[in-house]
Amino acid sequence: MATSISATGFKGGFGTSFKGSWGTSIVGEDYAMLVKSVPNHVRVAKPVKLPPMMKNVNEGKGLFAPLVVVTRQIIGKKRFNQLRGKAIALHSQVITEFCKSIGADAKQRQGLIRLAKKNGERLGFLA
Repeated sequence: MATSISATGFKGGFGTSFKGSWGTSIVGEDYAMLVKSVPNHVRVAKPVKLPPMMKNVNEGKGLFAPLVVVTRQIIGKKRFNQLRGKAIALHSQVITEFCKSIGADAKQRQGLIRLAKKNGERLGFLA
């Protein structure tokens, strides 16, 4: 049993909802209405990307935090960071000398330095 296909559908009893021909295109009034409904260009705003801020999560927390914040405002950020760096280096040297005197190895020394940093954060020295 052979089935033939015509432009109106299958001859084997299947109908189609296709009305028209493959050669038609949008012309005239339909095309003009379609062009008016589509915008000429679409503006897409660039996403606003804020620069990453290095901010201490402990700012304002701890017993000494208010004193640290006021000192930073009085002497300026640059000078304050220099003094803080010197104080941290001096404290690390004290910890190192202590470890040498009791015979602690480098791993224990590093653990003490980390503990000192955590305690400084809790007390507000790193605010």
